[in-house]
Amino acid sequence: MSARIASIEDLREHLQWAIELEHATLPPYLVALYSIDAERNPDAVQVVSSVFAEEMIHLALAANLLNAVGGHPRLDTPAILPGHPRTMPHGDRSLELSLLPFGPEALEMFLRLEQPAPPDAPAEGDGYETIGQFYSAIEEGLRDLCAELGETAVFSGDPADQVTSGPFAHSTGKLTAVTDLASALAALEEIVEQGEGTSRGEVWDGDQDVFHPERHEVGHYYRFQELAQGRRYQRGDTPRSGPTGDKLAVDFTAVLPMRRDPRPAEAGSRVRAAQDQFDKTYRGLLAQLQLAFNGSPQALGASIGTMYGLKAQAQALMAMPNGDGTTAGPTFGSGEDLAQNS
Repeated sequence: MSARIASIEDLREHLQWAIELEHATLPPYLVALYSIDAERNPDAVQVVSSVFAEEMIHLALAANLLNAVGGHPRLDTPAILPGHPRTMPHGDRSLELSLLPFGPEALEMFLRLEQPAPPDAPAEGDGYETIGQFYSAIEEGLRDLCAELGETAVFSGDPADQVTSGPFAHSTGKLTAVTDLASALAALEEIVEQGEGTSRGEVWDGDQDVFHPERHEVGHYYRFQELAQGRRYQRGDTPRSGPTGDKLAVDFTAVLPMRRDPRPAEAGSRVRAAQDQFDKTYRGLLAQLQLAFNGSPQALGASIGTMYGLKAQAQALMAMPNGDGTTAGPTFGSGEDLAQNS
């Protein structure tokens, strides 16, 4: 078990790590989503787009938590994009995140990423094995510091910096303000439930399915299990039983054959120009998010147009052949590239 969060400075550091953790999930989910033939794989598009939207909410909630305790969220920095494959920030180094087209290998990675914590797993603030264990460490730190210092001392941030609305379609997730211990714990619960389910041992996340309101929604891990197994969960199903409900059609051949972990193409080439443009647009998105999370919440609305631009640019790249049966794809830059081009 890692050292406890013992100071406000420790807490702010861990919440910045939470922002970096939530961001780290975005490029792999975006690449998988943009590689899918939507007409032939509508269920896969719905699942991956809903998870991406909720990860954006988790990112905003992590920023709200950091702002609430007097911190300053950082996203527009070279370190946020170290290049792929990469490890989770301050997490288990055996988990590697790659940029992959949608398919069995991508699903295996997503399942490892969203894996629920074991029932008696300890809180882990650094070197965490599961995301749930990391957020348990933050919860413990919040409770301990509030007991030691008082809520007013812990929650010293400006309430005007809280983000409470944004371009989050395809989700029933809740983006709420954080101003005290109760709202902070609710934000942490929202993040963990949408990933792991309503509690350890439950597949449901407590919301209605945004695409199928007649059904309850399952956590991210279990949504990917549905795609991997080609069947939906129904009431009575458990993690042990797996999904036993309606069949779910997934066509792993109806996917653009993007080369895994694309590298920058030759300077001056058409592919390199398209990759550089995508990277510029993505850095613009990070700048908009940082602005939104640091006193200009209205800037979050502008990010929706940037996201549409990213989609068009990524899909254009994935239509460019490499000459070996694969296509090009976005690189999301690297720390060195960002430093040189910022």
